[in-house]
Amino acid sequence: MYGVRGATACAVDQGVIVAVGSDDEVSSLVTARTEVVDLAGRPLLPGFQDAHAHPVFAGLNLLRCDLTEPHDEAGYLRELAAYAAAHGNRPWVMGAGWSYDAFGGGQPHRAALDGVIADRPVYLAVQDAHSAWCNSRALALAGIDRHTPDPEGGRIERDADGEPTGVLHESAMELVSSVAPRPDAAEIRRALLLAQSRLHALGVTAWQDAILGDYGGWPDAFDAYRSADADGLLTARVRGALWWEPSRGLEQLAELRERRAMARASGGANFRAETVKIMQDGVAENFTAAMIDPYLDGCGCATDRRGISRVDPAELREIVSLLDADGFQVHFHAIGDRAVREVLDAVEPVARSARRHHVAHVQVVHPSDVPRFGRLGLTVTMQALWAVHEPAMDEMTIPFLGAERAGWQYPFGAVRAEGGRLAAGSDWPVSDPDPMRAIHVAVNRVAHRCDEPPLGPEQALDLGTALEAYTAGSAYVNHFDDSGRIAPGLRADLTVLDRDPFAGPPTEIGATRAALTWVAGHLVHTT
Repeated sequence: MYGVRGATACAVDQGVIVAVGSDDEVSSLVTARTEVVDLAGRPLLPGFQDAHAHPVFAGLNLLRCDLTEPHDEAGYLRELAAYAAAHGNRPWVMGAGWSYDAFGGGQPHRAALDGVIADRPVYLAVQDAHSAWCNSRALALAGIDRHTPDPEGGRIERDADGEPTGVLHESAMELVSSVAPRPDAAEIRRALLLAQSRLHALGVTAWQDAILGDYGGWPDAFDAYRSADADGLLTARVRGALWWEPSRGLEQLAELRERRAMARASGGANFRAETVKIMQDGVAENFTAAMIDPYLDGCGCATDRRGISRVDPAELREIVSLLDADGFQVHFHAIGDRAVREVLDAVEPVARSARRHHVAHVQVVHPSDVPRFGRLGLTVTMQALWAVHEPAMDEMTIPFLGAERAGWQYPFGAVRAEGGRLAAGSDWPVSDPDPMRAIHVAVNRVAHRCDEPPLGPEQALDLGTALEAYTAGSAYVNHFDDSGRIAPGLRADLTVLDRDPFAGPPTEIGATRAALTWVAGHLVHTT
């Protein structure tokens, strides 16, 4: 057993841990009605909790045209052609999962889609959900042409002649997604339950859904969570992060209060929406991550691009203070060093708040800002899988950041050393939802069974710290204080691993899998 030194047995009654100790100590609690599970020497851990995920988006990807596997333009087009042929009755071809680094220059073009599907509109979200790739038919239906201005907080990618290429960034995605068909309630519920099953199979017992609201063509899953909870189908515990629309103002607060009350009254015990999600910037790969200094042109010269602050920093400070006073936790998205600083500045007036505010991604952090996380009590929710050398990093990020800023990426070790708190999340479907693969990278700073050099090895975590981030750390930001550890009186949210990750070499941590998963003492996954 991991986390309780010297213990070899754990007793559970009515979903609660009642004893942890030696076999002899716990065996005294066994009765004729007790179910005894022999772990066969395998380690028992608290259930993993994902502090930043989009499971409904991921479930919809699995139900639509899923482009996560091919990873090259030819493969994408083959997958799309096969999907379109198999779903000829659908008026649109919808999907997600393509990657920037699969294309020369990082940008696909509508002409490639037109060559495969010209009779129907096509809308494909990129894997990180910050851009979309559309064919000419979709652009025409949305009324997008060379004269269409970039919307606030977004950008229409254009060729040298000023014509739209079919790639839409950030809020520009909504120009097409707003005219695309919406999934109905039954499809959204199916996506949620499919994703829940996938997460339980990975040992995940709870999560924070990082966007509940209309965003980038994805549907609002708020009602799906409420109904699944009321019907007893939501076995995981979920804290929902209500979407803050950057183009609107403080009038949203009343709506957020109403939605929070609706979640509380849903009739189930597993879903609450006490958090607000604020996306402060975009991503580095499309130059929308907000940077203090300009991006480079790839040859070392400064450009005029600094990214996008989606909420004015002065307004952000006011918004955070009002949300905090109203009892909401704030869940920030910040990738560039300017966005990270803007978030830290906004949290400063409510430092060490009982709301447990947290910031996800934290890709580039100016060294002077690293100690502020601990001082302000702002938890870093890390997506450890991203802290590796791969094409998106080496070809589309580092050349445009430059060597110095590239060395400031994902400073998890430094945040921890300076007294900062860490939680962990996958950002699924942006990246793999398997906690053990992310933990592998947090420890090694290189992907499992990858021969690339480590990215920032000085920022590596020890295995115990990485596991704690994915259990107790995420339980903290989720406000699920009765879980995340193994101790009497806590919920029996537990997972059994198929091997002890401490027993083997660190380079094999990523091979570890979840063998059994319990939520409140109920078995929800077994191999």
